[in-house]
Amino acid sequence: MSATQTDHEKRKQISVRGIVDVENVTDFKKAFNRHLHYTLVKDRNVATNRDYFFALAHSVKDKLVSRWIRTQQYYYEKDPKRVYYLSLEYYMGRTLQNTMINLGIQGACDEAMYQMGLDIEELEELEEDAGLGNGGLGRLAACFLDSMATLGLAAYGYGIRYEYGIFAQKIRNGEQVEESDDWLRYGNPWEKARPEFMLPVNFYGQVIDTPEGKKWINTQVVFAMPYDNPVPGYKNNVVNTLRLWSAKSPVGFNLKFFNDGDYIQAVLDRNLAENISRVLYPNDNFFEGKELRLKQEYFMVAATLQDIIRRYKASKFGSREHHRTDFDLFPDKVAIQLNDTHPSLAIPELMRVLIDVEGLSWEKAWEITTKTCAYTNHTVLPEALERWPTSLLESILPRHLQIIYHINFLHLQEVSAKWPGDLNRLRRMSLIEEDGEKRVNMAHLSIVGSHAINGVAALHTEILKNGVFKDFYEMNPGKFQNKTNGITPRRWLLLCNPNLSDIIEERIGSDWTVHLEQLAQLKQWAKDPVFQRSIIKVKQENKMRVAQILEKDYGVKVNPASIFDIQVKRIHEYKRQLLNCLHVITLYNRIKKDPTAPFVPRTVMIGGKAAPGYYSAKQIIKLICSVGNVVNNDPIVGDKLKLIFLENYRVTLAEKIIPAADLSEQISTAGTEASGTGNMKFMLNGALTIGTLDGANVEMAEEMGKENIFIFGMTVDEVEALKKKGYNAYDYYNRIPELKQCIDQIQGGFFSPNNPDEFKGIADILLNWDRFYSLADYESYIRMQDHVGKVYQDESKWVEMAIQNIASSGKFSSDRTIEEYAREIWGVEPSWQRLPAPHEPRDI
Repeated sequence: MSATQTDHEKRKQISVRGIVDVENVTDFKKAFNRHLHYTLVKDRNVATNRDYFFALAHSVKDKLVSRWIRTQQYYYEKDPKRVYYLSLEYYMGRTLQNTMINLGIQGACDEAMYQMGLDIEELEELEEDAGLGNGGLGRLAACFLDSMATLGLAAYGYGIRYEYGIFAQKIRNGEQVEESDDWLRYGNPWEKARPEFMLPVNFYGQVIDTPEGKKWINTQVVFAMPYDNPVPGYKNNVVNTLRLWSAKSPVGFNLKFFNDGDYIQAVLDRNLAENISRVLYPNDNFFEGKELRLKQEYFMVAATLQDIIRRYKASKFGSREHHRTDFDLFPDKVAIQLNDTHPSLAIPELMRVLIDVEGLSWEKAWEITTKTCAYTNHTVLPEALERWPTSLLESILPRHLQIIYHINFLHLQEVSAKWPGDLNRLRRMSLIEEDGEKRVNMAHLSIVGSHAINGVAALHTEILKNGVFKDFYEMNPGKFQNKTNGITPRRWLLLCNPNLSDIIEERIGSDWTVHLEQLAQLKQWAKDPVFQRSIIKVKQENKMRVAQILEKDYGVKVNPASIFDIQVKRIHEYKRQLLNCLHVITLYNRIKKDPTAPFVPRTVMIGGKAAPGYYSAKQIIKLICSVGNVVNNDPIVGDKLKLIFLENYRVTLAEKIIPAADLSEQISTAGTEASGTGNMKFMLNGALTIGTLDGANVEMAEEMGKENIFIFGMTVDEVEALKKKGYNAYDYYNRIPELKQCIDQIQGGFFSPNNPDEFKGIADILLNWDRFYSLADYESYIRMQDHVGKVYQDESKWVEMAIQNIASSGKFSSDRTIEEYAREIWGVEPSWQRLPAPHEPRDI
């Protein structure tokens, strides 16, 4: 049997344990040929593989559509409370395989393609990643949509349909080069344009007083055109909607321009409005106060709120009396979740609509707004917190600035009443910052305008309560909650690691896909030699697959028996890829010093994108590539050590890399990573974690026991103590010979012989400007890495720890996270219901 046939058989088993309904396969082949002919206007003589991909995608979408329509009919008739998730980022990745798995049709699709002589995996590779997010925040939003549909919540995602997503990263001469991510180049088979729901969004203009109240006039209008994307739940026939807005110009073609000679310019000017949804800002954890970004944020919020209110008015609870809508029940029927501060303009916008358009009093509008909105904070880094200049808001959104000022006036009155005469507290808690340029603090606005504020890991929430938002917590402790992040087990185990899924299913059945806590049953086999061998075999197969990718794509032959040591995430100083790099250099120096000494082989992979304007992060990439170039080509080192920078890390690459990992690097400075979700993906796939007590690492250690994770470095309290005492990197540089050698090599040009000064700036950061204390944690990190090598040599012990990791992953399902949001913030009960399939009678 060929390798392709073996893969084909394995993939069939995912959804049907090797038994495929012949009728389904026949129907699917018919649908495929129909779409090839009638949708793509091709036959098998001229069709390309991309045509086959689109025919396959359309055939799968056919299975979605009736479920999608039925779900929306069900929501219309039952009129449950609806949840609206507002996010400027959705890092969706590919849709085809995820949809087949969630609908339970992967076996039939696979068999149909096989019978037609097509390789389904080849076709899947042709799908463009929907890279509409930067990293963790956008990927979390994607996992949440999957869980909301699986839990049967009447939920809608809202965002922007960026024409260009997160840039494609190319590495040229060791440097990051950004190329545009033209992901819509060939079209998107999953989306449905809805021009009939196009909505106006206003910018600029002036505010005037009228007898009826404030009026925002002389505005510039841009239209928001919705594109709907289906979000299927797992085998429950529920299909929710992700609605993404695209900017369209309102300027029509006016024939008078022929006479004025400005016709061409008038047509060209249409593009200015449409730039709003042209490109995703590629910054992660950095606030860039650009006018276009502010327009994007308001564009998404304004269109979304019109849509939410339209849907509310169409329901029986929005019933009209004397042509007026009753908004009293709005918070009982609508929950709005703000994914970080990017959609925080929803608060003044909802106030504006309720007061200026719907005629409600300030008090009533404020009560509705605060009961409806909730805010998730994702970062404590000061440079990431949004602070918009009042001058920019006054120009672009003059009415909203007035509303924000009044919210602040009433808020400060409350603060004054509670703490009379405490001017410092008033200054700290104001929505308006007046040191230097006058700015609106959007996190403060989000806190004041929401009924619930949550962090995304237990440690992160404590930092918010005791640090960043301490004043607000003291004023309203009941508003603050923790909602530890999670990941969807459908994509991050069932889809990306089918062989491991098979082994788990053989032992405990298949319910774990929606009840991840059932993985705890695996603990009873942690020491079982037979189960251990099956886990080792799957890991080795996954590693062989990645080894082939590395040889093909990077020309580096790696040792599949080596520790696959992986750090994949955005390149940022706080994530400390530099600390990882220092470890690799240390290992290299040890091998060179004594090539005959025993050494546990390692293949270190680092991947991630740097924001285009983040010079230091781009230099970190260049250093990693340069160190890799020296290490990988040194004959004395051989296959004992390799360092590879993974180009263009994205969701699709993560699905290949994570199942092959032995060691997961989660090494941010304690107190800087809000949660992390990559750490959970590695854990679920049986990689062991080396990490600090930061973000969700803390809860992972609690779940699996500290004996099953490699914890090193300073705690949050120790970091604070060092900060107070004063951090001097030279103390460590002068005291630790191995560290001194590494830094001397970096700054002396050892890794950049053609430009000896290339990395002087990196060494300067480490020795003089490092806010993240890499050298303070170096010794502890190296010591723990040495321990990792020792444990890896004991295969039975290592795999036992891996099984404990998998079995302890239950808490980190996004299903659990969404259940908590639903009950404790949104006030809805997850139904876990299964709707009737299209061939079954409706029972509504």
